[in-house]
Amino acid sequence: MPEHTAAWRLRLSGLCFLFQILNILLFAVFARYSPESSPGRCPPQLDCSQRNQDPGFQQPRFQDVHTQVLLSFGLLVAFLGRYGPGSAAINILIVAFAIQWAVLVQGFFNFFLNGKIYVGAQSMVSADFCTAAVLISTGAVLGRVNPVQMLLLALLEVTVCTLNEYILLSLMGVSDSGRSLTVHTFGAYFGLMVSRVLYQPHKDKRKREEWQDTGLQADVFAVVGTIYLWIFWPSFASTTSVHDTAENWAVLNTYFSLVASTVATFILSPVLYEESTPRMVQIQDATLAGMAVMGMAGEMLVTPFGALIAGFLAGLISPLGFRFFTPVLRSRLKIQDTCGVHNIHGLPGILGALLGTLLTLLATADTYGDRLELVFPLMAPGSRTVTDQALIQLSALPLTLLLAVLGGCLTG
Repeated sequence: MPEHTAAWRLRLSGLCFLFQILNILLFAVFARYSPESSPGRCPPQLDCSQRNQDPGFQQPRFQDVHTQVLLSFGLLVAFLGRYGPGSAAINILIVAFAIQWAVLVQGFFNFFLNGKIYVGAQSMVSADFCTAAVLISTGAVLGRVNPVQMLLLALLEVTVCTLNEYILLSLMGVSDSGRSLTVHTFGAYFGLMVSRVLYQPHKDKRKREEWQDTGLQADVFAVVGTIYLWIFWPSFASTTSVHDTAENWAVLNTYFSLVASTVATFILSPVLYEESTPRMVQIQDATLAGMAVMGMAGEMLVTPFGALIAGFLAGLISPLGFRFFTPVLRSRLKIQDTCGVHNIHGLPGILGALLGTLLTLLATADTYGDRLELVFPLMAPGSRTVTDQALIQLSALPLTLLLAVLGGCLTG
């Protein structure tokens, strides 16, 4: 056993060295700072009229996204009694690698010009979103894969996640600013498929016994993680809403959804689990679900009560999923979901995509006014009808699920 552990340590060290050298070489050859976020001479091929207006640096949102990815997701995976501290450490390793790799891979798709990748604030924020999808996936296989496998998962998932984003956001013109589809739904079902391929009956039965040993540590981490979610996720959900008015909608709707989902947990959890007060972990799960459902619809909802309804439904889905869906996934589909990402990210993400499709059908100039061109850039000038945009929004859901399933199976 010591020899086996030493071998894995050396493999992790060697793989980290290889990946970091590879990233350094690729950055040296391809990556340059964008003129929008750095002073100096501007290449004639680029539009530098917005040199000092790189939106990622105008607001604290840029730092909020990094805080959200590092702290909130790190605390989410630290609740297991046996794997907690190690999981938090590996979470930081995955973030450190995945952000570099995502900047490169996304750069080739979105920021590539004349043989160079131009790196700015928006490319860093996009890399954070992709990294968040990877961290969601690792929640499904937590405690069942080693750090070397985690790095390989990040390497492959960043590539497939970027492909999915490029198809949906760039080619199809899907409106998904808060990433209900490309982060929550994709990350959840990618991780679930990896978990399914890795299913081993005898080992997984033993692992489940270890997972149950959470104790006070789970609640302590959940308290801190939930606080960070409340503080930073509205900024996370509104980062890609460049215009101030669209950003305000996304922030406010996310907050309304958050509070409604939390109250829903206090309504349903005592009934399902015969407890007078829900555990902090359950409140944390409901908080995440309420935020995931606002990913696509956050900048589309024009009334606060709509966000309250959506958050309330998401808050009901999370405890119902843990009570009824998770046992079915484990017994019938042979999928072990350590952190319950199916109930926290997957189902709320799908609900958010369906809600976004419905809101697209209801979008009119009378309802949105001047904001129509901010939320749906292709509809305002008449390039697309409301029906066309709604069909595109709806078709993005099965496409995301298909890429997540195929990528997860390959990675597993």
